[in-house]
Amino acid sequence: MSVQTTNGTRLYFVATEGPALSSEQDALDLLGEIYGTEADMIVVPAGRFAPGFFDLSTKMAGHFFQKLQNYQMRLAILGDISAHTAASKALHDFVGETNRVGHHLFAQDRTALEARLEGKD
Repeated sequence: MSVQTTNGTRLYFVATEGPALSSEQDALDLLGEIYGTEADMIVVPAGRFAPGFFDLSTKMAGHFFQKLQNYQMRLAILGDISAHTAASKALHDFVGETNRVGHHLFAQDRTALEARLEGKD
């Protein structure tokens, strides 16, 4: 567990190693993991998500995002998902819209995440 603050946002960095994440229960488990940390945003490495997570037709991503949204928790997915976005216009559009709204974020790396949080993207 690592909690750090960037531009007033307390970020909880999920470990790179661990079980694959995909379900609403996994989102709830993350919420339980951060309990007491006063985190504003959960940062999950892209590699932690299960195969199929970035295929929007599986609805895994939508349910995962929605569960965190229901609990007013922000999510950042950190890492290169360009192969997924290149293969799916729907995912490409979803990532673009998600980043435009800014509640949840997709970022290539930590530098890009910090820039987005500082409004320098």
